[in-house]
Amino acid sequence: MRFRTLLSTVLLGLSLCSAQQLNPDQKIADLRQLSALYAKQYGPYEWKIRTLGFDLLNLQPWIDRALQTEDDIAFLDLLTEYVASLNDAHDVLTFPFTFNASLGFSTDLYDGRVLIDSINRATLPVSRYPFAIGDELVSVDGVLVDDWIARLSRYSIAANPRSTARSAASRITSRSQSRIPWAHRIGETAEVVVRRASGLLESYTIPWTKTGEAITEMGPVPSPTGRASHAARAGAEFLRMEDSLEPWQQPLAYLLNASVPEDTRAVLSNGIRPIFALPDGFQTRMAGNSNTDSFTTGSFTAAGYRIGFIRIPTMSPALGTSTALAQIDQELAWMQSNTDGLIIDVMRNPGGSVLYVEQLCQRLIPYTFRSIGFELRATASDVASFGATVRAARTAGLPDYLIAGYEARYNDVLAAYKEMRGRTGPISLTQPGLWLDPARGAYTKPIIVLIDEFAGSGGDAFPATLQDNERALMVGYRTMGAGGNVVDWDATSYSEALTRVTRSLMNRKNDIVTAEYPAAPYVENIGVRPEIEIDYMTRENLLNSGRPFVTAVTAVAVDYISRKSN
Repeated sequence: MRFRTLLSTVLLGLSLCSAQQLNPDQKIADLRQLSALYAKQYGPYEWKIRTLGFDLLNLQPWIDRALQTEDDIAFLDLLTEYVASLNDAHDVLTFPFTFNASLGFSTDLYDGRVLIDSINRATLPVSRYPFAIGDELVSVDGVLVDDWIARLSRYSIAANPRSTARSAASRITSRSQSRIPWAHRIGETAEVVVRRASGLLESYTIPWTKTGEAITEMGPVPSPTGRASHAARAGAEFLRMEDSLEPWQQPLAYLLNASVPEDTRAVLSNGIRPIFALPDGFQTRMAGNSNTDSFTTGSFTAAGYRIGFIRIPTMSPALGTSTALAQIDQELAWMQSNTDGLIIDVMRNPGGSVLYVEQLCQRLIPYTFRSIGFELRATASDVASFGATVRAARTAGLPDYLIAGYEARYNDVLAAYKEMRGRTGPISLTQPGLWLDPARGAYTKPIIVLIDEFAGSGGDAFPATLQDNERALMVGYRTMGAGGNVVDWDATSYSEALTRVTRSLMNRKNDIVTAEYPAAPYVENIGVRPEIEIDYMTRENLLNSGRPFVTAVTAVAVDYISRKSN
């Protein structure tokens, strides 16, 4: 009897222990830790105050709200909102949670409406769920899609309103707790209302497909000031030392290439291949095979002109940069001899290596040009890294002018480090200076670059460099505006959050004048604006594999090549 009583007491104690939540001191500690990380590392701090009126160092309102959160999930949501308030596509808060839920179909914004653009017929057979690609999603669980987009936007920040709205639209039917702390709080099914192409409204009960482990609390951990602190201290702050000489990370890559069965993807990009059907008569050179190709390439004829095509899917090629550069050299040599002009597609390119971006530009700009500069928030590790580069240059016996360039860059970093929240002037993260010479055999003929609102980071920097140096015509839609180098960090000890912090501001050759922002030489939020706007995100393109888009682009290419050739 005493054993049973003791066992019950132990089990009750374990039950109470598992139900404990973070205490107020732990919440404040995590919030301060996150804020301190951004205070030290975040490059666009002043830009966000100037454009958004958001001061991430004004922490007291967030502390007050943190103390009012009723459970751990609400507190994690508050941390997410804090980072989302920066409206920075690179800067997101994630958690090491594995729970995911999907309704078996995906959605995006076309013509300003949330349309279905892929359906997994293995889980949603047409006999029971006859809705089709191109039908409009109206509501889920009685909540209209516009309200869902507003609610999900903080987990989908992508630097400009349209990029964010599209990302949020995709999350209506696909929830991940690593980004949405409350994602597990759903039923077994969802009530879905769809407007068919005929205009009729149809209602469906669709099961959520759930995977992974749902986390409902962060678990009991003693505070360092608590009575058990000497026996079990909370985890120390584990911060990853950044390498400013290899600065890029891929933003939103997993979102832009959602896992959907191939036969139901409609015209969603598989990455290497374009999101649209290539023109009739297209002669393929590289087919975009992920095992062998870094690009999709080929050519077609229109109005008597032979037009080359290269799809650059990422600035971090899976086969490695040396392989990718060897392939692009081969393709551009052929294009130089056999085409009248070139279309380069970087739509939905999520970025990658800054050095790779520069190397591509050197193969496409046949004259000396200014690359993208970075106004870097200087830290001690930056001083060490840039100083090491100077010493290495001297040891290697590089020419005096190169050593002088590295020294000037180091001195800029050192001066910024000694200032309060110092930021360098525009410097190169890879070269002694910002002006680069072309590669041997650079392509010389007219170039059109296709851009869209999911081209971000390196996918911003590449078209910005070509546009700044008057090398290419931008066609499509405004890029994302993810404008800086980023570093991943372990962000909070108690709530186990991970984040990535934008360390710098991309600096362009000239100020960019827009209606939305003050004139500035930045990519952040502003993005790259096309000279000719053609919107791919229409229902007509969705249902016709992008052929209307390709027809419009081809007409622009023919006109541009004709004008540049005369």
